[in-house]
Amino acid sequence: MPNICLPYNYTPRNYQLPTWQFFMNGGKRGVGVWHRRAGKDLFGINLCATKSVVRPGLYWHVLPTYKQGRQIVWEGYTRDGRRFLDAFPKDGIESINNTEMRIKLKWGSTYQVIGSDDPDRLVGTNPIGVVFSEYSLQDPRAWNLIRPILAENGGWAFFNYTARGKNHGYHLAMMAKDNPKWWCEILKAGSGPDATKKEDGSPVISDEIIEDDRLSGMDEATIQSEYYCSFDAPIVGSYYGEQLLLIEKRGQITNVPWEPRLPVYTAWDLGMGDATAIWFWQEYGFERRYIDYYENSGEGLAHYAKLLKEKPYHYAPAWGPHDAKVRELGTGVSRIETLAKMGIKMQTVPMHLVEDGIERVRNILPQCWFDKTNCADGLSALRSYRKEKDENRSDGVRDFYRNTPLHDWTSHGADSFRYSAMARSKTSKTKSTLQSHQYESQSLI
Repeated sequence: MPNICLPYNYTPRNYQLPTWQFFMNGGKRGVGVWHRRAGKDLFGINLCATKSVVRPGLYWHVLPTYKQGRQIVWEGYTRDGRRFLDAFPKDGIESINNTEMRIKLKWGSTYQVIGSDDPDRLVGTNPIGVVFSEYSLQDPRAWNLIRPILAENGGWAFFNYTARGKNHGYHLAMMAKDNPKWWCEILKAGSGPDATKKEDGSPVISDEIIEDDRLSGMDEATIQSEYYCSFDAPIVGSYYGEQLLLIEKRGQITNVPWEPRLPVYTAWDLGMGDATAIWFWQEYGFERRYIDYYENSGEGLAHYAKLLKEKPYHYAPAWGPHDAKVRELGTGVSRIETLAKMGIKMQTVPMHLVEDGIERVRNILPQCWFDKTNCADGLSALRSYRKEKDENRSDGVRDFYRNTPLHDWTSHGADSFRYSAMARSKTSKTKSTLQSHQYESQSLI
């Protein structure tokens, strides 16, 4: 094998060097919240290429979806027309599998681009280095599945993304800032003191460029999140982002204890070969107290019935989607009947248009309290639940969205929460939207 020097035809930009040096010096966990056009994926692929020589093994470059992985990394180009895959010199490549987006290298390593949209496929593999690109838009279950693998084999992980509201990306960055074992860096655009600079000291993205985008129609939420890395700006196209920020400022995302004197309601999104998500809540006066959340996939109904029985809660009848009454062709038994045999009585929410259910959620959110720990995964789904991007419309500055939800990892938690909003429990009290915004919360029992 010829002598090869890595990184190959690549030098980290001056503002990327601290992160590069952290990993070259043996760092294991790093977070980079970097602004738009900061060179995230070019940095990530070169990090994988260089580390692949230091320690032969499997290296993953994870994007939110398989499709994005192909478009952004596997078929991606730098601004000067160089392919991202050129990070691997031709003399060092043993084989390339375009279908599986995998490169085998002559020194014994493998680099592969994958999507987090099917996290169960990640089980049973043994990567030793992983780049999570745009992690704030990914299914966080992917990291939860990969985390124990890297802990066991001493591998590393780098999370590189722009801010997308106070979802799991925000919480990861805040944890990393306070954890001496982690690296965390937030790089902003513009001319501020913490903004990225070129070698000559000028801004990488100038204030003039940002202002031009603003005048050209880029909305302020996009500017704040993508250029200034603000976690206070909700995800563009988010259905509930602004309302969740508001109730968090009111102190309604906090420690919400289970009250044994009140029944616990559950709302289920029943997956068919997909994830199942369950919200747990209690009602007191006008308050809806969400005390717990659970989501899993690849499990039968018995798994979830067992989970509920292991919790100390006293349950009211559960709520599920209207099609839970439909009998399956193979067995002739509905899922409601199957759950009933397991001791769980389920009723169904009325059939409704998704947009009507979304509006119902918006109406009840001011009444909602969430336990910040037990409901963290569900809240991340609600914050990230957004409209589907219209790929056929773009003016180069703004993104356009369809009036339909994007079906991704957020759908299960958002759908089950919508069912909870559509539920009509015997203890529920109705009030107008105006009143729900004006209520004075009763103190928690």
